[in-house]
Amino acid sequence: MKPLLILLIAACLFNACKQPAGTTATNDNQIVIGVIDSLNSSILHEQRKIWVYVPDSYKNSPGSKERYPVLYLLDGDAHFPSVVGMIQQLSSINGNTVCPEMIVVGIPNTDRTRDLTPTHVDTDAYMDSASAKPSGGGEAFMDFIQKELMPHIDSLYPTNTYKVLTGHSFGGLTVINTLMHRPKLFNAYIAIDPSMWWDKTKLLAEVQKDLPAKDLHNTALFLGIANTMEDGMDTTRVQADTTNDTRHIRSILMLSHYLRADKQNGLRFDYKYYNTDNHGSVPLITEYDGLHFLFNYYRLNLTNADYSNITKAVIARIEAHYDSVSAIMGLKVLPPQLLVNQLAYQASNTKHTAEAEYLANLNVTNYPGSANCFDTLGDIYSAEGNKTKAIESYKKALAIQNLPETRKKLDKLGG
Repeated sequence: MKPLLILLIAACLFNACKQPAGTTATNDNQIVIGVIDSLNSSILHEQRKIWVYVPDSYKNSPGSKERYPVLYLLDGDAHFPSVVGMIQQLSSINGNTVCPEMIVVGIPNTDRTRDLTPTHVDTDAYMDSASAKPSGGGEAFMDFIQKELMPHIDSLYPTNTYKVLTGHSFGGLTVINTLMHRPKLFNAYIAIDPSMWWDKTKLLAEVQKDLPAKDLHNTALFLGIANTMEDGMDTTRVQADTTNDTRHIRSILMLSHYLRADKQNGLRFDYKYYNTDNHGSVPLITEYDGLHFLFNYYRLNLTNADYSNITKAVIARIEAHYDSVSAIMGLKVLPPQLLVNQLAYQASNTKHTAEAEYLANLNVTNYPGSANCFDTLGDIYSAEGNKTKAIESYKKALAIQNLPETRKKLDKLGG
């Protein structure tokens, strides 16, 4: 993983990293999945590098003004490539998209123990005094994210207001601490095998005491639990154990119990125990299941019959679906322009002329800065033999972006 990551980052650094980018093949045969950004933190008193992935749809449709949710990823240097690839796959533009396209902000570590522990300890059975010495900087780290990193990302990248925080181990501890102390800072959380044993389970006791009174409506959390037990132990027997060897999983199982018991706070919660995964292997599968859970309302579920017979009823269902998604996410979520383009062409090919025009015009209305949407509208009119409107649409596309293919179509029509 790490040699590949170094290769990708080196390629990114070589290729003007301050500009938003998705996955790009460069002239020197490198594959770049993001950019390296940085900012000077007055809170942490250090320069922090940030790894940023912006969806390809933004780069491929300049001027569209599309905005994306942001997933903030702790231990970014360890998990950035896998999470970006997963989101690319799960947000593929089709009728069965699992989650929205998202910007991923990976936060590499400088002092992991300092930043990802909410309280200071002098020593612990899991770490010596030298390792524990810098601990307890978690609140300052979250101040950095809230007051410096988030404004920086929002000022430079095409973000909307929906935010996800995900972290593993100490990062998972930070996720739960943030949920407890700054619950509205993020809309959704993924905690991966969190180190709830930290500081004699101090945060766990706080969850038990304070969680019921929290207002966590419109907030979601997915918890992944790895199998860190010795052979012969199971999740029932381990809860009666009192040794240091099992306190990691015992504390997480207790956390899941508290989270399941307190329904009155409105938190939308689910968890999964991964019997065949250990602490090191569990992040990938937890991220996958976590994204499915957090966005279990997002999938459109168009059928093959819908694609082959795009009627007004199908279009109404699509619009109603994204109105419902908007209500859940708390912001206006438009039908993805590439999906609508696809449906417009399909409607045109199956002679659903009115539906094709409606879909193409819907995209133009939703994404007035996208040359691609006007190009599609021109194609729809051209297929109908409406030369005047086709020429008008192609000219509008070219006014936004000089696309050679659009220019050829306009010249062919004598425009």
